Amino acid sequence: MLLTIEKLIYGGDGLARLPAAPDTDEAHGRGKAVFVPFVLADEKIEASLTEQKPGFARATADSVVESSPHRVQPGCQYFGRCGGCHYQHASYEHQLEIKKEILRDSLRRMAKVDLPFDIEVHPSPPWNYRNRSRLQVQVSPAFAAGYFKLASHELLAVEECPISSPLINRGIASLWQSGRAGKVPEGVREVEFFANADDTQLLVDVGCAGAARRAAVRGWAEELRASMPEIAGVVAFREANPGDRKAGAPEILVAVGAAYLTYQTQRAAYRVSAGSFFQTNRHLTDELVKIVTAGQSGKLALDLYAGAGLFSTALACDFHHVVSVESSQTSSADLSYNQTSNGEAVQATTEQYLARVENSGRVGKGAILSHTFNKPDLEVVDPPRSGLGERVARLLANLGAPRVIYVSCDPATLARDLVPLLAAGYRVEQVHLVDLFPQTYHLESVVHLVR
Repeated sequence: MLLTIEKLIYGGDGLARLPAAPDTDEAHGRGKAVFVPFVLADEKIEASLTEQKPGFARATADSVVESSPHRVQPGCQYFGRCGGCHYQHASYEHQLEIKKEILRDSLRRMAKVDLPFDIEVHPSPPWNYRNRSRLQVQVSPAFAAGYFKLASHELLAVEECPISSPLINRGIASLWQSGRAGKVPEGVREVEFFANADDTQLLVDVGCAGAARRAAVRGWAEELRASMPEIAGVVAFREANPGDRKAGAPEILVAVGAAYLTYQTQRAAYRVSAGSFFQTNRHLTDELVKIVTAGQSGKLALDLYAGAGLFSTALACDFHHVVSVESSQTSSADLSYNQTSNGEAVQATTEQYLARVENSGRVGKGAILSHTFNKPDLEVVDPPRSGLGERVARLLANLGAPRVIYVSCDPATLARDLVPLLAAGYRVEQVHLVDLFPQTYHLESVVHLVR
């Protein structure tokens, strides 16, 4: 059938409409929504339906009848089959416009925020930007390493990744060489490469099945490290048993060489251990820190979902005291290591921490906080894709900080979380689109709220 693409939506698909059924008043004459990957707005395509649901349908584009002027040749041989990238068929300038409109539309529809100002866009070099890439590994019957295919958990063998750093691509080549030689031991399930800021060192994080043999994994890890002088260390983790709710930090099966990298930014150097969270765009780390922290100062700042302390360390230069909260055991250990003398690390979930503050009136153990609780001057939140949730948003608002800076990787959960914050008297002062993930639909934004 012939379809016209109305717009692109969050998730990478284009939105079109099926013809309205003649015996229904479907959306007042508008047909059922149909979602199509790898298309652009205003394109006319020949499409085949692949899935029909009561409220929507999915289709694939068999051919592009009228193409967008923004359509370009993809830069990766795996594009369209690999589930990692979604926008390589669009010029980079147009990708930014797509993301900007999706962010603006999400805020308007879900948070009822009509921005009276423009969203500030911060672009990235569109290729070789990732400092962290995780590959799925199959050892038998034949070795393969790669990413999941689009919309599946089926492995697509990948021998190069144009959005990953040059050093990571050398690491991928070394992994394939080892695999083809039959040296990767049974039980290896995932291999993640993490590169430092100047792309001169790699930390390799290996995920292993519970039955993986320690001696075999150690021997392979030592050989892999010897194959590339840039590999500072290899750390292999054993998977926790499914359903083990008491599992804490993953068990380290093998550690060869360094268990962490030092990541140097303009403001500070950070210890980032295997399994610890750190931003993945090697070109925009400093820009992101500047957007979040520049011009902020006061007595007390809270950095919630702090990771290894990327924002905390910068905030400590301009605040008398910084309390940083992180739930991950691994990231929390790095956070404590990276803290400045006027910083305090708390290992807890943000919800646990904020509830404790509300009940006790105390935000930490620092000397300036040993008396009755005073509200913070700034709250920075950088939650995972699931966002804050209603309870955390309410607890956050109850603290009464005059400024909240929300770093989001999902516009839908961002817009949802803004609703209770706006109801509590905050207003949106700035919105930034920080393109940490070119060629993909993923969208990083920073919203400055004041009251």
